[in-house]
Amino acid sequence: MTPDEVARLGAEEMWRGDAASRMLGMELVSVAPGTAVVSMRVREDMVNGWDLCHGGLVASLADSAFAAACNSRGTVTVAAGFDVTFLEPGRLGDLLVATATETALRGRSGVYDVTVARAADDADEEPADGVVVAVFRGRSRSLGRPNPAVRAVDGDGPC
Repeated sequence: MTPDEVARLGAEEMWRGDAASRMLGMELVSVAPGTAVVSMRVREDMVNGWDLCHGGLVASLADSAFAAACNSRGTVTVAAGFDVTFLEPGRLGDLLVATATETALRGRSGVYDVTVARAADDADEEPADGVVVAVFRGRSRSLGRPNPAVRAVDGDGPC
């Protein structure tokens, strides 16, 4: 199995069980070894008392992209912690796109940087302003066991 196939299968398996991301309307746009892109449209039920996207939801979007990226290597991996810095508000109707990139991977520990930016979701729309809404750094820890979907395809056991 190629690294791209491992990344896709691992992310799809995790995403299938991720009710929280689906409830928030997130979409897994792409995944490759050590990287992932996830998008989310800001809805009316996502704004705070100042009519801005709730910071916890921006962090959730970044966390979901982080999860897809750190699970792209074929092992079950979880968050060990993260930090997020909010730079600009997300607003009602914005399409927010989180791009996660592996910065370091040593043994069972990893570090991932995620940028959340405003973007257009349709080629007919005005180009996105590209403004970075938040930056996120996640720390991961592999549980040392293979992702069931990857293991099933490789034939190393039942899924």
